[in-house]
Amino acid sequence: MSQDITSEQCHLYWQSVVDTMAEGLFIVDTSGVVVFINQAAERITGYRRQEVLGRPCSIFESETCLVCTNPDGRLACRLFEDGRVTNRRCTVKRKDGQAVHLLKNATVLHDAHGRVIGGVETLTDISEVVDKDRQINGLRRELNRSYGFEGLLGESKAMAEVFDLLEAAAQSQAPVVILGQSGTGKELAAAAIHRRSPRQGGPFIKVNCAALNPALLESELFGHEKGAFTGAERTRKGRFEAAHGGSLFLDEIGDLPPAVQVKLLRVLQEGEIERVGSQEPIKVDVRIISATNQDLAALMAQGKFRQDLYYRINVIPIRLPSLSERPEDIPLLAQAFIERLSLRSGQAISGVSASALDRLMQYAWPGNVRELINAMEYAFVTCRSGEIQPQHLPATVLGPAGAPARPSAPPGRPQASDEEMRQEILEALRASGGHKAKAAELMGVSRVTFWKRLKRLGMED
Repeated sequence: MSQDITSEQCHLYWQSVVDTMAEGLFIVDTSGVVVFINQAAERITGYRRQEVLGRPCSIFESETCLVCTNPDGRLACRLFEDGRVTNRRCTVKRKDGQAVHLLKNATVLHDAHGRVIGGVETLTDISEVVDKDRQINGLRRELNRSYGFEGLLGESKAMAEVFDLLEAAAQSQAPVVILGQSGTGKELAAAAIHRRSPRQGGPFIKVNCAALNPALLESELFGHEKGAFTGAERTRKGRFEAAHGGSLFLDEIGDLPPAVQVKLLRVLQEGEIERVGSQEPIKVDVRIISATNQDLAALMAQGKFRQDLYYRINVIPIRLPSLSERPEDIPLLAQAFIERLSLRSGQAISGVSASALDRLMQYAWPGNVRELINAMEYAFVTCRSGEIQPQHLPATVLGPAGAPARPSAPPGRPQASDEEMRQEILEALRASGGHKAKAAELMGVSRVTFWKRLKRLGMED
């Protein structure tokens, strides 16, 4: 026989229900003092129930907290005036100081006579949704970047010229040699040429000529027949055959051994290869894109690089500028890398502070863009959230004894005074009709650099 549920039992059942909810639940009195929270709210905020009961709800430091002052001059909650909050996004600060993203719903509570006696609020943790939104927005920004070319970034005049040349080279079938210091992005440039070329549907094969000894390199490039040498237990195709119909990227071509240089010359002249241990020619349709950080002309003069091969591969030379030659690109590069690292790590790092950016701008970057990427990765270890400050940067960038520093102005061009800079900016703004992005372009600087100068000179408005 069934029994009626007593008031005490109903209270216990109610307690069990709210403690099994996935959403956090708060109840406050009319003065905003917490009188109840459930277990999910404890988990979301990091506070135990006994730590918050009897304390004002402002303990959670929500930026959307509806606080106002009542007629007596005491703090109150505007929820009791508005009556309801529906699907409002907010953040609250956990006990450990970490911000958590929530979806808030709230309503007032009435007694049997219709009098307001408090409010109830539910909080749904949407941190994962916010992270997904951030990732999508970050990817959208990556796709919409107007200052890059197939992964290479830059707004400087030097990089704009490189982008134009890469685009033109992509439409040609002629061999390309990409010149530049280590870390300037030679492999990215080679891949960009392939992706923009009619061969984009074919393979893009990479070989580092400095990574293998001469015997292994020859086999790697041209393949070998079974039994051609000790350990050659089967016939193997080389990288040239693998790249048929596409492009072959020969990185560090300046380290190519003389014997391999002869074979490479034959490929360029006749379009065919011979596997190691075979005299049977194999036709290959491959476009050669090579790269080096060495002076090929000097190597040729020393007899270390064949003259005929030099002129074969040097049909379209493309030189990538060092980072010290385009310091105006440093702010946008740093911000782009921060966004990428944020997407990958989930850390809430918003950017680089002005003081840290000054350090980045003054450093010489002997390791070029690759070193800047490393510096940002280091900063993500030492800075957990907010803006990257100077103390978060590697010691080399901060300028210990012996560290390279970039000159404050290019040789032969004295640094402009503040007044001269102000006049140059005003003239650019007049010429652009007040359009700041166009004014930056007229001055030959990035938008970030232009904004930084405006801020320094007090010209933001």
